[in-house]
Amino acid sequence: MDWYPLYNSLRIAAISCVLVFFVGIFAAYYVAKLPRAVKGILDVFFTLPMVLPPTVCGYFLLVLFGVKRPLGIFLARLGIQFAMTWYGAIVASAVVAFPLMYRTARGAFESFDQTLAYSGQTLGLSNTYIFWRIRMPACRQGILAGTVLAFARALGEYGATSMLAGYIPGKTATISTTVYQLWRTNHEAEAFQWVMINMLISAVILLVVNMLEKKNGKAGVS
Repeated sequence: MDWYPLYNSLRIAAISCVLVFFVGIFAAYYVAKLPRAVKGILDVFFTLPMVLPPTVCGYFLLVLFGVKRPLGIFLARLGIQFAMTWYGAIVASAVVAFPLMYRTARGAFESFDQTLAYSGQTLGLSNTYIFWRIRMPACRQGILAGTVLAFARALGEYGATSMLAGYIPGKTATISTTVYQLWRTNHEAEAFQWVMINMLISAVILLVVNMLEKKNGKAGVS
């Protein structure tokens, strides 16, 4: 059994999760402080990939990064190509997973007790110190839950990934695209094996999310 799809899926999910973590936190933190009208517009923009069909997201990514598109041609001159490459799948997975991280982090930041930040400012603490040493620890349960959900979404991504990265055995193959290709070529037994592997990983991720939610609930009661 070729384990490359599992390795590639975990690699893509991990890297995209790291990207989404920092970009999502940055966006959530600053959007939460904006006026209601501006916040609403940015919310629509940042959350759109969550409600659009993944293939539509993949289509827009192809329009943006396609080898015959202006940006794709420019990147190709720099030796960078996202179409039909495994790191193109990172872009696709990150775009689809970003709304989960963003929405969860924004909710955590909006529930943060601002008096803690004001107290830190009166003590002369910098905004950077307050953010990383006071705000982030206070919001850690929501941040962790968003991170786990974003990882799970990136790991199971198919539509946008298949559009931008395609399916190339040993290069761009992921668990999701491998299941489809095996089913399409009547290798149902092998496809079922990958389905069970994916279900096992998903179950573990859901257990982690539930544990984080229970821990957060106990912290709120105490």
